[in-house]
Amino acid sequence: MSNVLLNLADEPRYNEIRTGDIRPALETAMSEARAEIAGIKAQSGATWENTVERLTDITERVGRIWGVVAHLNSVVDTPELRAVYNELMPEVTVFFTEIGQDIELYERFKAIKNSPEFAKLDAARQTKLNHDLRDFVLSGAELPPEQQAEFAALQTESAQLGARFSQNVLDATDAFALYFNDSSQLAGLTEDALAMFAAAAQAEGKTGYKIGLQMPHYIAVMQYADNRSLREQIYRAYVTRASELSDEGKFDNTANIGRRLEIALQEAQLLGFNNFAELSLFTKMADTPEQVLGFLHDLAARAKPFAEKDLAEVQAFARDNLGIADPQAWDLTYAGEKLREAKYAFSETEVKKYFPAGKVLAGLFAQVNRLYGVNFIEKTVPVWHPDVRYFELEKGGSIIGGVYMDLYAREGKRGGAWMNDYRGRRRFVSGSRIGQTQTPVAYLVCNFTPPVGGKESRLSHDEIITLFHETGHGLHHLLTQVDELGVSGINGVEWDAVELPSQFMENFTWEYDVLAEMSSHEDNGAVLPRGLFDKMVAAKNFQRGMFLVRQMEFALFDMLIYSQSDKGRLKEWPQVLENVRKEVAVVQPPAYNRFALSFGHIFAGGYAAGYYSYAWAEVLSADAYAAFEESGDIKATGKRFWMEILAVGGSRSAMESFKAFRGREPQIDALLRHSGFDVEAA
Repeated sequence: MSNVLLNLADEPRYNEIRTGDIRPALETAMSEARAEIAGIKAQSGATWENTVERLTDITERVGRIWGVVAHLNSVVDTPELRAVYNELMPEVTVFFTEIGQDIELYERFKAIKNSPEFAKLDAARQTKLNHDLRDFVLSGAELPPEQQAEFAALQTESAQLGARFSQNVLDATDAFALYFNDSSQLAGLTEDALAMFAAAAQAEGKTGYKIGLQMPHYIAVMQYADNRSLREQIYRAYVTRASELSDEGKFDNTANIGRRLEIALQEAQLLGFNNFAELSLFTKMADTPEQVLGFLHDLAARAKPFAEKDLAEVQAFARDNLGIADPQAWDLTYAGEKLREAKYAFSETEVKKYFPAGKVLAGLFAQVNRLYGVNFIEKTVPVWHPDVRYFELEKGGSIIGGVYMDLYAREGKRGGAWMNDYRGRRRFVSGSRIGQTQTPVAYLVCNFTPPVGGKESRLSHDEIITLFHETGHGLHHLLTQVDELGVSGINGVEWDAVELPSQFMENFTWEYDVLAEMSSHEDNGAVLPRGLFDKMVAAKNFQRGMFLVRQMEFALFDMLIYSQSDKGRLKEWPQVLENVRKEVAVVQPPAYNRFALSFGHIFAGGYAAGYYSYAWAEVLSADAYAAFEESGDIKATGKRFWMEILAVGGSRSAMESFKAFRGREPQIDALLRHSGFDVEAA
């Protein structure tokens, strides 16, 4: 019992977790869990307490241990940790698949549903039980034994493929580096970027500058480097990551995609669906792939005229002002930044000088307090990296949750930004903790430009938007008022609604009072000038059309490849992507572009046949924010948003929650208005 992972408390002792702890902890937890599950099944009569509650206890313990291991694997990847993680993933997958396919457990859950007890359960428990019954079916509980075994093997292989896909992208990202002895080839790059590159070289004991493919490095070069050949070199390296064109193909994800699609189709058809898209949508707000595709095609058609106008404008500017006669993919971000500076008389670099990371965090917390009356109190706890900070959420003198914030990019850390949970809210109804409420704890992970040279990191406005976005996810989990683990916080929420709270929070990064409060110029501490903010707002929808058609490209590609019902045609996914680009894209990438091979959202994350969620949730979030615009009473409207959206978690359908808040079904008008698209013109 000295094993840290077998004694996970409110705040795990991350500094004491050793790789050697992982296998013994999981083997012990899974062995004990199997014995306890046998005890559940041996009981006569099924009740909520002796079946559902006990199984929740059992699976939460194993899930929490594995969750900590998976989290560490994504933020402090090491060869030793990765090896253990990869070895154990099949065993953990089998453990949870066994439970989902256990016909005796399934029969006990059905017995509770059909008993008089069900009518006496509150709404959250009824919803959880219905979700559990659905999940038994989707795990293969109703399949004959030989098909159950086939389904379980597919689940295990799929989990392994997802891990391998992510690891290939991470390894390909970390493997690339360019070194420069001096800054002669780095003209145009900001002082912050040069300091970041110098610090990266220094970390390896080198002088000069090191440029990698981590997002802060990539964006800095693409946005500011005057050296066109450098931009092309970095662009090519970035879009060929994890492909046959880089690193001698040793991180190539091509075969992983092919097999991932095969497995998804096999799983869906075993469960009686025509294709994986139908299976994916079975637990979402949208009803059919055709409905989603109609929504995406419509939005793409509305956005494309604006995207074509955006592209023509930046191409003309590049030709007329930058001497780039034939702008290519690696020129557009650079030319776009120069055009923004010329058109709106400000630069992203100028804006960034106003936003020290610490003050941004304080401003974020102040905005959350205005919305919900919740305070963030920093607490010293064991963490996995010195950059990580931990905050408790307090309201009315009570601690209601906690959040770890890991904000900066580094090698060995998966790219992107995400929120995950360490544990969810639940109220114990038996055992030694009966009557107690377990508070939720979340991880909030980003990849911002790290602090260098002892100076505090400065955040771009895009990074501030990302921070608010991920905090929105966190608040969805942390501000729940539901006491049943399976439907509290983000649990049980339809995937195409899960982005609503996150995209909703982004809107506040466009309010002057919010930004002014978190600003302090690096030279004199001055607050963000109103004039500069007005320029930012004027430029808010700069190239918005190009951004939106790019999102439609991703979402249509995703839905179409997972809607394929013919196994023989799965290998045609590159042609599907090409066809989508011909329909909606305004920028055709070079032939060597291998974007799909690093598209972890749909090949290694939870967004397979679900990437459209970002666009659909943006309709919801824009409409929800419009309620604040219409009301003017942030406190009262914030309380309603909390109680009707955040507090209820997955205890009722997302559409019911939205209608309870807004008083009607969602409308697209607010999104079009916020995007700068004239509804009639579109």
